[in-house]
Amino acid sequence: MSETLNSLSKASSAYLRSAMHQPIQWQEWGAEAFAQAQRENKPVLLDIGAVWCHWCHVMDRESYDSPEIAQIVNEKFIPVKVDRDERPDIDSRYQVAVQAVSGQGGWPLTAFLTPEGTPFFGGTYFPPQDQYGRPSFKRVLLAIAEAYHNKSSDVADQAKLVESAIANAESFAGKGGEFSPQVIADIVQSAVKMFDERNGGFGSSPKFPHPSILDLLIDQFARHGSEELREVFTVTLEKMALGGVYDQLAGGFHRYSVDEYWIVPHFEKMSYDNSELLKNYVHAYQATGAEFFAEVARDIVRWMEEWLSDRERGGFYASQDADYSMDDDGDYFTWTVEETRAVLDEQEAQAACLRYDIDEVGEMHHNSAKNVLYVRTTVDDIAKRMSTTPEKVRELLQTAKQKMYAARLQRPTPYVDKTMYTGWNALCVSAFLRAGRGLGLETARHFALRSLDRILAEGWQGEGGLLHVIAYSDAQAPRRNIAGVLDDYACTVVACLDAYEATADLSYFRFAGHIAEAMVSRFFDPAEGGFFDTEAGEKLGVLHMRRKPFQDSPTPAGNAMAAIALSRLHAYTGEAGQEDKAERTLEILAASAGQYGIYAATYGIAAVHLAEPHAQVVIVGSDEAAAALFRAAMRGAAIGKAVVQLKPEQVVAANLPPLLAQTIPALPGITSGRSVAVVCSGFRCQGPVSTPEELATLLAG
Repeated sequence: MSETLNSLSKASSAYLRSAMHQPIQWQEWGAEAFAQAQRENKPVLLDIGAVWCHWCHVMDRESYDSPEIAQIVNEKFIPVKVDRDERPDIDSRYQVAVQAVSGQGGWPLTAFLTPEGTPFFGGTYFPPQDQYGRPSFKRVLLAIAEAYHNKSSDVADQAKLVESAIANAESFAGKGGEFSPQVIADIVQSAVKMFDERNGGFGSSPKFPHPSILDLLIDQFARHGSEELREVFTVTLEKMALGGVYDQLAGGFHRYSVDEYWIVPHFEKMSYDNSELLKNYVHAYQATGAEFFAEVARDIVRWMEEWLSDRERGGFYASQDADYSMDDDGDYFTWTVEETRAVLDEQEAQAACLRYDIDEVGEMHHNSAKNVLYVRTTVDDIAKRMSTTPEKVRELLQTAKQKMYAARLQRPTPYVDKTMYTGWNALCVSAFLRAGRGLGLETARHFALRSLDRILAEGWQGEGGLLHVIAYSDAQAPRRNIAGVLDDYACTVVACLDAYEATADLSYFRFAGHIAEAMVSRFFDPAEGGFFDTEAGEKLGVLHMRRKPFQDSPTPAGNAMAAIALSRLHAYTGEAGQEDKAERTLEILAASAGQYGIYAATYGIAAVHLAEPHAQVVIVGSDEAAAALFRAAMRGAAIGKAVVQLKPEQVVAANLPPLLAQTIPALPGITSGRSVAVVCSGFRCQGPVSTPEELATLLAG
C-alpha cells in the first residue's frame, strides 16, 4: 500500500517535513489556507513547534499520528503547521495571544483561529486523555468546533479581546522617557536580588542560563571591581559548567535545567545558547584570569565544531534534538551503572561513578536507573576514597571520559537540524571571533570568518536585503527565500564589526555600514523611534501588528541589538544619525526598562554602549612586541572596547574607518618602525605607547 503524504512534503523546514506522513491534512502558513477556511467556514488549527522540541514530538505521536484525531481535525478545521525557528514573526505574535487566553506559552503552541487568522482560544501541549490537569485533545477539538459554529458571537468577542491583548503587549505608553545610565544599575540590581547564592543562576526552577545578564555583570565588575558582582557571575558560570545542564562528555550546554541545581536538563542543544554562553566564559576568563572558564569555553568550541559546523563550506547548524525517537527521553546523554561499567575498567568506573554521581538510582523519572552526568565531588576527594593520587584520578577520569564518549557515539544519535539561520549564525560568528581572540584559538577565528563570508555571499542580496535562512537541513527540500527579520540584520552588523576588529579588513566594516543602512530603512520607526521586528507587508492573521521587541527571549532582543550595532558603528564614523537612532530606540523603554530586570539585559548592554565612552585600541606592528601589546589590550572584558591590530603598511587613511583615518596616520611616532599601541576614547586619540605596562595604565585611566 503506497503511503499518502500531506502537503508538508513540499515544505523546506525539517520540522514541517517531519509531519508529511501524518494523516492530518496539514498546510503551511499562507493565503491559501486562510482562503479555504473562509470558503468552508472552518476555524484554523494552528500548531507551532520546532524540530528540537520534545513535547512537540510527544503531541505528534499521541495525537497528530492518530487516525481518530486526524478525522476530527480534517473534518472540522483547516490545520496549519508552523516552524517557530523558520517563522519567528508568526510565533512571537501567537505566543502573546495564547498567553493572554491561557496564561501559558511555549511549544508546542496550539492555537485556534477565526478564518481571518485572529486567535480565540489556545494552549500548549494537550494530552490524548484527560490528565496533568488538562483536558484531552479530542475533547478540546470537539468543544472548539461546536463553539465556533453555535456560539459565534462569543468567539468573535473573545477574538477581539485577544487581538487587543496582542496590541497592548506592544504598547509603550508610559514606558518612554529620557535615557539615563541609571537603568544599567537598576537591571544589575534586579539580577543581584534574584541571584541563587547556593546554586548560582537566577530564581528557582526551571533555570535558564540568561547569558546577556551575565555579560552585563562581567562588564560592570570589570569597570567597578565589585566583589558582589564577581560572586554572582563566577558562581553561576561554575555551577552551570559542573551541572548536568552541561554535557560533561562532549562539551556544550543543553537548553535549560528543570531543577534549581542545574542537574536535570531539557536535553536539546541550541546554537544560540552555546554561542552566547561561549561569550560569557571567554569574557569571564578575560575579567578574572580563571583558567576554568577558558577550559569550558574551549570545550564549547570543540562541541560546536564537531556537531554544529559545516566544516566544508562554513556556517553553523541550528540545533541538536533532545531525543532520537518518540520513546526516548534523554537516553543518549544519560548512563546506568551497568552501561558505565561495560565500557570502563574497574578503576575508571569507580572514579567516573564517584565524579559524576552514577548510582543504581539516577535522576530520570522515566527510567530510574538512568543518571545525568554532573560533577558531584572533587578530584582530591576521589583520590582519598580510592587511596591514590589526584594525578592518577585525573588520568582515570580523562580516559573514562574518552571511552564513555566513544561508546555514546555508537548509540542512536539525536537529530541535528542543519538549517542555517542568519541571525543565529551571526551570533555564533561573533562568539567564535571572541574565543579566537581571547583564547588564541586561530582555528575558531578562521572558521568564524569563513562562516560570515558565507552569510554575506548567500544571505545578503544588496537591494533585496538579508534572508532569514541561509540553507535548509534537507538538501533535497525546496528552497525558500524568507525575508530576514530585525534580529538577522542587527546581529549581522555586529558580526561584521567583530570581523573588522579581528582582521582590520575594511570590507567587513563596509558590509556593516550597508546592512545597517538597510536595517534602518526597513525596520526603523521614524515617527516614534525604535525598530519593528519585521518589514511592513504581510497582513495574514495578526502579522499586520508590528512589534518592537525589547525583551530577551531567549536570544538577545532585536531593538537592543540594533542600538548596539548603531552605537558601535558611530564610534568609527562619528555620524550623528547613528547615535541619535540608537538613543531614540532606548528612550522608548527608558522609564521602565529597569523593571524588566534580567529580561532587559541586552538593553542594559546597549545602555553601556551609549553611556560609556567607547574605546578603541589600535596596535601597529606584527612582531612579538605587538603580540604582547595585543594580549594586554585583550585583558578585561569591558563592553565598548575594540582592539584592532594593523600591519605598518595598513596605516593609511584608505585602509581605515572614517574617524581612525582622520587621526591614526597623523600621530607622531606611529610609523617609527617599532610596534606601538594607540588608545582612542570619545573621538580623541592619545599618543602611542610601546610597552604592555604603559598600555595597561592608559586603559585603567
